[in-house]
This record gives sequence, structure tokens and C-alpha cells, in this order.
Amino acid sequence: MERGAWVYDQVAGVVGEFKGDAGPYVMLRPVGGGREWQADPADVRPATPAERLSAGVRAANDRARAGCSPQPAPDLSRPPEPVEHCVACALLVRERVEARRRFDHSAVTDANVLLRRHLWQDHR
Repeated sequence: MERGAWVYDQVAGVVGEFKGDAGPYVMLRPVGGGREWQADPADVRPATPAERLSAGVRAANDRARAGCSPQPAPDLSRPPEPVEHCVACALLVRERVEARRRFDHSAVTDANVLLRRHLWQDHR
């Protein structure tokens, strides 16, 4: 596993960010920050796109509820445009396209929220 990869801890039932090895265990950190925990490597697998999307939206919602959303309100009248040659942007756009094909409007909105957050954080 690469450091920073989002993985699913099957025992805890949550998505976490892989931070590194700690003896026979791996160290995971909650998406969006928080206290790290140890997990058995046998109980950890790569997070699915749906699990990553859900964890990212949950972290964004937690930050918004805590009142630490630093960005101004984006123009929500149009979907966000990805940056060319950015892998993260391309993955989020793919999630949005797949959700539209399934007529899953909630997942389309989630992908737009994550794409806006990514654009703000990484492409100011």
C-alpha cells in the first residue's frame, strides 16, 4: 500500500488513510483528520470508489458542521470543470458520469462536491 491511500478497515467498518506500518500492524487515520488507529493488514483492503466518495463527503460535511469551511460559496448553478491532466479530477468526473448513467442524482451531487473541494484545495 502507498502512504496516503484510502483503505477500508473491515473490522472497524470505516475508510481510513494509510499512514504506514507499525510493527505487525498498519496505521490508519480517519479521512478528514482525527486520531490514528492500528489495524491488522489482513483486515484492510483498498477502498472502493463508492466507499471513497462516501468517506470524502462525510469528512466535508463534518468540516462544514464544525464551521471550518474556509472556501467561499462556489457557483452551484453549473457543475465544476476539471483541470486537464489531473488524475484526481479525472477520477471524480468518471464517478459523476457513472452516477448520471445510473440516474443516481445523490451520487452526482456527491461527486460535484468532492470535485469542488479538490479544485479548491489543489488547484487554487
